[in-house]
Amino acid sequence: MRGALLHAVGDDMLDIRDDFTLAPVGPTDVRVRIRATGVCHSDLSVINGVLPMPLPVIPGHEGAGEVVEVGDYVTSVQPGDHVIINWVPTCGSCANCLVNQPFLCTTYVMDSFINARFRYDGDTPAFGMAGCGTWSEEVIVPWQGAIRVDPEVPFEVAALIGCGVTTGVGAALNTAKVRPGSTVVVIGAGGIGLSVIQGARISGASTILAIDPLESKHALAKKVGATHAITPGELNDAIGTLTGGTGFDYAFEAVGKSATIMTAWQAARRGGEVIVVGAGAMDDMVSLSAFSLLFEGKTLHSSMYGGSDVRRDFPFFAGLYKAGKLDLESMISSRIALADLNDAVAALRGGEVLRQVVVLD
Repeated sequence: MRGALLHAVGDDMLDIRDDFTLAPVGPTDVRVRIRATGVCHSDLSVINGVLPMPLPVIPGHEGAGEVVEVGDYVTSVQPGDHVIINWVPTCGSCANCLVNQPFLCTTYVMDSFINARFRYDGDTPAFGMAGCGTWSEEVIVPWQGAIRVDPEVPFEVAALIGCGVTTGVGAALNTAKVRPGSTVVVIGAGGIGLSVIQGARISGASTILAIDPLESKHALAKKVGATHAITPGELNDAIGTLTGGTGFDYAFEAVGKSATIMTAWQAARRGGEVIVVGAGAMDDMVSLSAFSLLFEGKTLHSSMYGGSDVRRDFPFFAGLYKAGKLDLESMISSRIALADLNDAVAALRGGEVLRQVVVLD
């Protein structure tokens, strides 16, 4: 089968080849034919080495497809089902799962660093990003990694729910629990930021400010729910105009940089909430004074995978899409083929695109 392989961190080009095979399906595994997969900034972070993965690796984690085969013990899905790939499969028995934080389960994430499910060039092993590797025609995942979805939801839309939508909308609904009538600022208007904006709109926020240096992204931010959109240099004026100088109730960072985390901190009001959604580098340190942490009364949250239980939230977000409350079609900047992935990665580095979606027949 076809797929795109990263041999080494920093490689200029992915190795797009057609000789991949899969390991046998185990008794608790599901084999999925990928029908659509997003080109997400986290994929670029793997290629750049910001997010460490075992090598060689097939990137891709935001995907949807059709079940082809299931293991003997699998009862949750069956061949023919449409599913969304869950890149944080939950074991159900670790300390995080037992306190209802399945998004922090690392059981299968750790397994993905030692279990190479792909082979190429004969019998050379290759890993899948986060145990997935959706930049290939088929994947094998644990049964918890394949969540059934309404077949009326297009595969391209279902793929977005698999990461960007759940991460962003979930940050607003699950992590922050944005209150109706509140003020929100979202730093970064890429796929994650646009999803946060939609989550804030669904929550009933009265003011939603989108911040992005690329003015070309402002119109779409407003289309999906932002009441205002500015460049970073205009933030101080916006705080005065939109909040009377007090700052925002909720400040979301959707970039993954220490500088933008600090911008979010400064944009939040005293007693406000700062939610970090972007995936940053391990050596990018955030400096906050002990004085500020105590006396400004702000709360700093991590929002991993939107604080979601995907068994509940994937179908919920699909329902919001079907009801016309989530505009996901507008977030797809282009539909491309697997062979176009090198160009797609280059476009992602440029920052102008939103979500490029690989569509596989």
